This record gives sequence, structure tokens and C-alpha cells, in this order.
Amino acid sequence: MFDLTVYSCRKKCKQEGVPFEERVLMNYDHPDSLETDLLVEHLKELKAGRAIDCPVYDYSLHNRSDEVIRIEPKPVILVEGILLLADERIRDLLNIKIYVEADADERILRRISRDVEERGRDLNGIIKQYLTTVKPMHYLYVEPTRSKADIVINSGKNDVAFDLFVSKIEQLLDEMNQ
Repeated sequence: MFDLTVYSCRKKCKQEGVPFEERVLMNYDHPDSLETDLLVEHLKELKAGRAIDCPVYDYSLHNRSDEVIRIEPKPVILVEGILLLADERIRDLLNIKIYVEADADERILRRISRDVEERGRDLNGIIKQYLTTVKPMHYLYVEPTRSKADIVINSGKNDVAFDLFVSKIEQLLDEMNQ
């Protein structure tokens, strides 16, 4: 296939000095909870052929950890995140913008499964967070980015969409090498 870098844009702001009880209550589904300036800087660095040190977020602490992941630039950089298309600066750095649409029932079920299994959260807390922040923020900030995408696909396995992505990426790589 092709050599690629994957960059997750789940870069929550570091909250030094903010008590845990307050961090738990923060609306992490609002664009302001993300380090968008850092993401823009990182994407520019990667596109310029320079490696970056990507901070790692610790969901159990609701804060950035001291760990970083070194990300090397590659000809293809795949960037993912639910609020990725919300910022024009990020959209301008992307060659292909994809919006993956998921049914609301599917979104909540995946969240429950993930938060219980991977993040040690309880069901009542997940439901409360979903109703108070996740669902409203989806309709305010995530759903409107659908119109900013070049391609909209349904979640799940979609071989046709995948083949289109691969073809487009190969076309862009061919253009870059000419």
C-alpha cells in the first residue's frame, strides 16, 4: 500500500493546578477543550517533513500525562478526531476531508463499551455525561462539520469508500512525485 503516519487529534488541554473534581466536570466535547493551536503546529511540522512529540492524554486523570509519542513524518498523514473539521486552519492543511457518520444509537453503545472497558467509568456517569455534554456538543459542533467534508461515509466496513480513499491517496502521491 503506502507508508503513513496516524495522528489522533484527541489532544485535550493540559490542566495543571485544576483539581480532579473540576476536571471531571469539564466539557471535553467542546472545541475549546482541545489544544487546536498545538494540532495545527504539529500538522505543519509533519507536512514540512519534521517529526513531532505528541502529548498523551490520560483519561483516568482527565489530564495530559507526562508521556509523549514521537511521530515521524510520512508521505501520508492520517489525522482522526470528531472535531477535526471544526477549525478552518486544520481543514486548510488537509488534502482529503472525510466525515464518518454514525447512528446515534451506535455512538452511545460504542461510548458505553469503551468507557466501561478502557476507562473504568460507571454506566450512570457515562449516561449523565452523554446527556449533558456529548449529545448537545455533537449537534452543535460535530454534525455541522459534515458539510465541510469532501466525502461522507457511514461507519462500519465500507469497501467501496475505502477503495476510493486508497485511489485518491495514490493519485495525490503520484502528483507529488512528478
